[in-house]
Amino acid sequence: MTMQMDKETVTEKLPSNTGIDVDWLHSTLLGTWKETRLAARERMLDPQFQKIEDQTIAEHRARTLAQMKTLVEMNAISRAYPKQFGGHDDHGGSIAAFEELLLGDPSLQIKAGVQWGLFGSAILHLGNETHHKKYLPGVLSLDIPGAFAMTETGHGSDVASIGTTATYDPATEEFIINTPFRAAWKDYLGNAALHGEAAVVFAQLITGRVNHGVHAFFVPIRDKKGNFFPGVGGEDDGHKGGLNGIDNGRLHFTNVRIPREDLLDRYGKVAKDGSYSSPIASPGRRFFTMLGTLVQGRVSLDGSAVLSSKVALDIALTYAHERRQFVGEGEDEVLLIDYQRHQRRLIPLLAATFAANFSHDKLLRKFDDVFSGRHDTEEYREDLETYAAALKPASTWLAMQTLQETREATGGAGFLSENRITSLHHDMDVFVTFEGDNNVLLQLVGKRLLTDFAKKFKKNPVGVYAGYLSREFISRSGLRRVGQGIRDGFTKSGAISSLSNPDRQIALLQEVINQRIFAIAAKLNKASKSKSEAVAVFNENQNALIEVALVYSHVLHLQDFNEVIESATDLLTKQVLEKLRDLYAMVTLQKNLSWIIANGKVSPRQARALEVRINQLLKEIKPYLLDLVASFGFEDAHVRAKIRSGAEEIRQQEARSYYEQQRESGMAPTPEKSLKKQKQD
Repeated sequence: MTMQMDKETVTEKLPSNTGIDVDWLHSTLLGTWKETRLAARERMLDPQFQKIEDQTIAEHRARTLAQMKTLVEMNAISRAYPKQFGGHDDHGGSIAAFEELLLGDPSLQIKAGVQWGLFGSAILHLGNETHHKKYLPGVLSLDIPGAFAMTETGHGSDVASIGTTATYDPATEEFIINTPFRAAWKDYLGNAALHGEAAVVFAQLITGRVNHGVHAFFVPIRDKKGNFFPGVGGEDDGHKGGLNGIDNGRLHFTNVRIPREDLLDRYGKVAKDGSYSSPIASPGRRFFTMLGTLVQGRVSLDGSAVLSSKVALDIALTYAHERRQFVGEGEDEVLLIDYQRHQRRLIPLLAATFAANFSHDKLLRKFDDVFSGRHDTEEYREDLETYAAALKPASTWLAMQTLQETREATGGAGFLSENRITSLHHDMDVFVTFEGDNNVLLQLVGKRLLTDFAKKFKKNPVGVYAGYLSREFISRSGLRRVGQGIRDGFTKSGAISSLSNPDRQIALLQEVINQRIFAIAAKLNKASKSKSEAVAVFNENQNALIEVALVYSHVLHLQDFNEVIESATDLLTKQVLEKLRDLYAMVTLQKNLSWIIANGKVSPRQARALEVRINQLLKEIKPYLLDLVASFGFEDAHVRAKIRSGAEEIRQQEARSYYEQQRESGMAPTPEKSLKKQKQD
């Protein structure tokens, strides 16, 4: 694969306390665009990019805009754009660099994403060469700050049902943009409240009284002084739960006229006389193709969520190796990490973060393959969209779980803003709903699995469906076949005993997917003759379908984890990664244990053995935790948490020295319980 790389960043070899190859692991975690990520991380060491926690909204917004301008001056934002506009046509590298902005300030990351990843990319991917030449230089230079006006107050994930209209007037060769009712106002838009001067507006294209569905339009909204143009209005969304450096707002339009040429017409054109044409005949396929060009938002959120989990775990696990609580068998208090419960809270999250990291790099490579043109086919695009729709929910939910658990695991210290976790929690919270609500995305994944199933065996009997499910279904839906593990199935005597076998781990989870999908498909098949009945049956099985799709994401993680393990050459490093993989697989199986037991895949006795193995893995992984955290490669200025700075270790040493000196000098007071025991003796 050929791609633009930054000048190699010189880094010292990371030390190892246990003998695992931390340097190799660090490089592997950075992934395909290692040097690009390191260059972006280097920029985030500059205090001007780092979040100030106690700023007012106005101050934060102004600072974020200034940071954006500095990125432009550094030529750090055009990587994905064509070379004629100063870019490198490096789509994967662009997202890799974008994700690292999170280490500075998530508000900067998302505002940059709005400007160059949504607003600019919509013009790039949905517009023509005239649009590119006319608008992209201003977009890249920030001379045209823009909003991405898709979401409406009344419709978020259901983009096809938005209420905004763009009606063509052949007499003037203009589109008339309207938000005909309050629910059609464009809402939650970055850059809309204050800084945006234009917007890519998604609206129902109507010409000749025919609605051709949702299309995108370039619409100026403000002048250089910040005043709305006639017919355009808006409101500030105000204070939010996080990301307050972004000026989110609402926009509405009343008879706003734009030239016919400002329809971004790659997938749908309107001639002067109002006639409509498109290279894609099917309205549904056209709609999904247009939205598919904007999949990078989901891809980048997946990677950003993984990065936030790493930061939180770096803080909490470092602290757990320094903080002591409650006296153990001797005189000293016990390290938090020595408690099994503390291990159970944090180590599985670490294993899941490694898994999600490896899958994200593969997702990024898939994205680059499609958008570079190397593999830009309908099949590859559909695979990319399904992969992104499966991984983004898993990683963003993991991030929220990790941030909450690490906050609690660090006690009162974790609640202080100076230790970063609560700030990240606030800023990351919205990731689970924007760029596609997680539940809606997983439903999309489930529907695509069902669609693939139905297309191949629409006229075949149920018995053939079952055979297909056991042999081919998962591999055709983007999952790698695992050979004998699938063909043999599982017995009560063999499922748990071989769970250190990666094929067995995946095959058992695939059994969960296979049989649950089959059950849903069979119910839908029976109801297929009645549309209303089919809708009702689908709704009754919606939760099950979403649960199956989430299992699908875990299988993707495991497959990608196994590929990385196979590439490891250092034996100890490979063994530690295998333990992390096993832990992730077994915790995932445990989450699905009620279904697995109910369907006879394992017995209750074997399920209890699973718990024993998980606890054993925690002990086996524990000695390597600090080296695993070190492989993230963060510097203090990236993490910016005082409890991660070594201050806690100094405090603990001071306390231990104090008590030791008291004991040695004979000045230590005698505990009352000791006196009572002496009297009893």
